[in-house]
Amino acid sequence: MAKLIGGNPTEFKFFAPHAKKVILSGSFNQWDTKKLLAKKDNKGNWSVKASLKPGKYEYKFLVDGSWANDPNCTACVINSFGTHNCVVEVK
Repeated sequence: MAKLIGGNPTEFKFFAPHAKKVILSGSFNQWDTKKLLAKKDNKGNWSVKASLKPGKYEYKFLVDGSWANDPNCTACVINSFGTHNCVVEVK
């Protein structure tokens, strides 16, 4: 489990059976594209945990070098590039 900030373990999941590398990046880690490498199970599900303090955070997945939104995300916001970021709220 990746430790970013003291807080609650929050799990992020992404289904990409053919991907070679999936990284979680977001406002909680200054959009770092190296630290939160997800692990793949034998069914193609990638998961990674981050310890987050309560609050709202924007995030995306970097899948084999291309940005992707979480298909299970229920809230998004427009970012400065004119695309969308997913939003997670930790309580």
